[in-house]
Amino acid sequence: MKMTKREFDYIVVGSGSAGAIVATRLSEDPKVRVALLEFGGSDNSIFIRMPTALSIPMNMDKYNWGFESEPEPCVNNRRLDCPRGKVLGGSSSINGMAFVRGNAKDIDQWEEEGAAGWNYAACLPYYQKMESWMHGADDYRGGKGPIHVNAGNDMKLNPLYQAFIDAGVEAGYPHTKDYNGYQQEGFGQKHMNIAKGVRQSTAYSYLKSAKHRKNLSIIPHSLVDQVLFEGNKATGVRYTSAGHSFDIYAKAEVILSAGSIGSPAILQRSGVGPAKVLEAAGVPVRIDSPGVGENLQDHLEVYFQYQCTQKVSLNRELAWWNKAMIGARWILKRDGLGATNHFESCGFIRSRAGLRHPNIQYHFLPGAMRYDGRAAFDGDGYQVHVGPNKPHSRGRVAIRSANPKDAPSILFNYLQNEQDVIDWRDTIRLTREVLQQKALAPFRGDEIQPGMHIESDEAIDAWVRDNVESAYHPSCSVKLGADNDPMAVLNSNCQVRGAENLRVVDSSIFPTITNGNLNAPTMMVAERAADLIRGRALPAADVPVWEPADWQTKQRTQEGKAEVK
Repeated sequence: MKMTKREFDYIVVGSGSAGAIVATRLSEDPKVRVALLEFGGSDNSIFIRMPTALSIPMNMDKYNWGFESEPEPCVNNRRLDCPRGKVLGGSSSINGMAFVRGNAKDIDQWEEEGAAGWNYAACLPYYQKMESWMHGADDYRGGKGPIHVNAGNDMKLNPLYQAFIDAGVEAGYPHTKDYNGYQQEGFGQKHMNIAKGVRQSTAYSYLKSAKHRKNLSIIPHSLVDQVLFEGNKATGVRYTSAGHSFDIYAKAEVILSAGSIGSPAILQRSGVGPAKVLEAAGVPVRIDSPGVGENLQDHLEVYFQYQCTQKVSLNRELAWWNKAMIGARWILKRDGLGATNHFESCGFIRSRAGLRHPNIQYHFLPGAMRYDGRAAFDGDGYQVHVGPNKPHSRGRVAIRSANPKDAPSILFNYLQNEQDVIDWRDTIRLTREVLQQKALAPFRGDEIQPGMHIESDEAIDAWVRDNVESAYHPSCSVKLGADNDPMAVLNSNCQVRGAENLRVVDSSIFPTITNGNLNAPTMMVAERAADLIRGRALPAADVPVWEPADWQTKQRTQEGKAEVK
């Protein structure tokens, strides 16, 4: 029996933070047929929808690809986890829901490095298009988009949130009312993509309404092997499902949105990538593109942990009966401690003079625990997740074989660049200074981690190498750039150079990593790329952004060093 050729206009590979948006937007045109392929399955799980349960899906094989790096030479040859979402919504279904656009200068830097048209003025309208900000639209925020964003619970639920913000201001840094708007730099309330107590993943916010369209075919449990070509023209993809291999075809384009690990791996298995990598994996070279899989970046972080002298921390909520009550309340009312990620205050600062915008980020948690949800120690505590957000080190993703079931080799080369080591020394010292301010004195017990004895350059370097962890923000491995940049895989329309009808749209296309969590900028990229594919664009938004007048000579906005009491 002759098989019918399965043909669509567009094939989108990956239903994550980018792919779900691209497929939704393209299928708005009823004349266009779109196929969306996803290796995972449904996101309909209480562990995904309930914000406080974020550590559960991240630690489940069902929802997480479970990648890990090669032994990292500059962090004592440790292998670091690299979780990626394996479910509708991708990593937006398992992440921490921290909504951070990054700094306006991050996006301007993309254009400065060769990604023509990718600047803040051009991208701001797409940030606005995708969001519904709890306070409504203004010159910086959107009010009618699919992703609902709020500032979490009332911070009065825990006094530690405000104490952390006050400590940052006491240390000499500004207060910011909206770090996603006019002014990123400073300390303020954290934003999260949660609405009415439910995680706002791209599956929930975009696909939930789009999946019933007759012209959108969502194909779950599909492991994409490679892009199919005629010459250098992409014509479809080959994937496996339930032990069988299938080919589907695209009349217009194939769009890879499999993320910063998946997209370069698929390109390489398809014969698009560095010749040496492909030849070592036994893959015939179709297009020798040296930048595929290179330029990989990530954020690192550590936990500053303190004992809390008052009985106000989340550690007292970790008993099973308390968790059960929190879960029951969320099921019945969608509110309470189950309706937040608990990171409700934050900060963005510069580590040294001469930086035009922040390079250090703080997530404050009124409890002392790890991402797996376990307590860090007995009793009450609090912690700050912190790390430099503009690393200079670069790594790579490389397939080991042509088999899509073989995880690629991932090497981030963390801390390879000496400036990254210096930035970490500054980060540890500046963070301790903030945490020793008077505002936290009523709550501050002993510094458990790193410990006050970690002071010298040598001690800080050693402690960081032993304790640093990935913040789970891999990016930049299939970067946008200028025609004369041999490492730029994509042109400014997200098209693969040397190929026809093939694009990449996800966080892998970033030329450099942004200052903050990657979910928001990845969604923005998807919104803008969907318009590029459709041959249209929103008008640019010419608005001012805050920048300290003395950024070239001073680190803080106040004169001198803050007094520590």
